[in-house]
Amino acid sequence: MGVGVLIRESLEELERVTLSPHAQLSSQSKGRLREEEECDLRPAFQRDRDRIIHSKSFRRLKHKTQVFLSPTGDHYRTRLTHTLEVAQIARTISKALRLNEDLTEAIALGHDLGHTPFGHAGEEVLNQISPQGFSHPEQGLRVVDLLEREGKGLNLTYEVRDGIVKHSKGKGEVIPTNPSEKASTLEGQVVRIADIIAYVNHDLDDAIRAGVIDEQDIPPECSQILGQTHGERIDTMVKDVIYSTLCCHQQGKISLSMSQPVLEAVVRLRDFLYERVYDSEVVHGDFVKASKILIELYEKFTRDVDLFLREMDRDNLYDTIEVCACDYLAGMTDRYAFHLYERIYLPKPWLIL
Repeated sequence: MGVGVLIRESLEELERVTLSPHAQLSSQSKGRLREEEECDLRPAFQRDRDRIIHSKSFRRLKHKTQVFLSPTGDHYRTRLTHTLEVAQIARTISKALRLNEDLTEAIALGHDLGHTPFGHAGEEVLNQISPQGFSHPEQGLRVVDLLEREGKGLNLTYEVRDGIVKHSKGKGEVIPTNPSEKASTLEGQVVRIADIIAYVNHDLDDAIRAGVIDEQDIPPECSQILGQTHGERIDTMVKDVIYSTLCCHQQGKISLSMSQPVLEAVVRLRDFLYERVYDSEVVHGDFVKASKILIELYEKFTRDVDLFLREMDRDNLYDTIEVCACDYLAGMTDRYAFHLYERIYLPKPWLIL
């Protein structure tokens, strides 16, 4: 037995000794889609985290919209910085609850890999025009199972894949009561909560920075319960999840919880953001314009397969033209979609010497 194998096994043993009985142990993973040898140094979930970080789809998140389309300021969030904030919040919660931080971080870093360009407007338009529909959590699973590594996928563990596909909530319950909507691990459930904690806070911060709303517009009942500043609100929400969960730990079972006042304040703040920011004409209007880019590119690619194959640098399709076009569009960054549309549809100026 090599020294490397001993390192992985010692780390797995450390998990068994130190983590909560409710944590998901790396050594007890349900496995991968395709069997492969274990790493000498890294437990399974650490390996998954590393694969996600090194993937092309993860790098593309830095040029995908979070809320504001192609912002010119240096301090607006992108899909990548959102992902990092989710990972940090999720790790804080998991560490306090003695859950598996490697699994939590892997799910958090991979949870938005299926997002389209132009934010949720891009997702909406692909769902409308694609015959099979579109959902960014399910697309995230396609990314890690099929689209990465030139069709080989990342071959992640069941637990990470499950957390990715069940992270999203939209306007649904923050903590789902329907078991089918819950991740199978507490770590995956933590990421779902961390996602909303991250975005309601940083989207509020960005909206104030952009002048879309003012501090005074924040519902007073939210400020009274959650705090007056960005940091205070995050601190309140994170602590509430941890302490409420520990208090509800009964009869050998554990369930992620939030106190009723804080949960109601979070939902109220999310509703406020939808009303005043996400659905406002100031923000949403540009996305409607941008979504037309995806519609016209989709129509062009599905009509002209030869052009599409040249754009993908492929000799043949791996699925129907509709599925392949949807995958290609979903993977684009905002700026790539802009540039591609310009190259295909807009005339080039003549160069005069």
